[in-house]
Amino acid sequence: MKRLLWLGVGLAVGAIVVRKVTRKANEFTPTGIATSLSQSAGGLVESLRSFVDDVREGMAEREQEIHEAFAAGELYEDKFAELRDDAPGRHASEDQR
Repeated sequence: MKRLLWLGVGLAVGAIVVRKVTRKANEFTPTGIATSLSQSAGGLVESLRSFVDDVREGMAEREQEIHEAFAAGELYEDKFAELRDDAPGRHASEDQR
């Protein structure tokens, strides 16, 4: 009876190992690689879409701030002027340092 129990345990472990090895081996076949690349590309495209949506939302918020300042007749302070290449007071010689 004891041998029969261990035989059953051995068969179960062997079946699990064979299934896992087969799945792993299928990942390295051309079909498995293509599926993996397809999933990776899909994830990359979705991440890129999310990034673009976030940038568009930020641009819309920034544009709204500018329009509100203009409508109120206020001088709009450009917080990011010093980061751009065309900033007043910034010279090409400063970039070369």
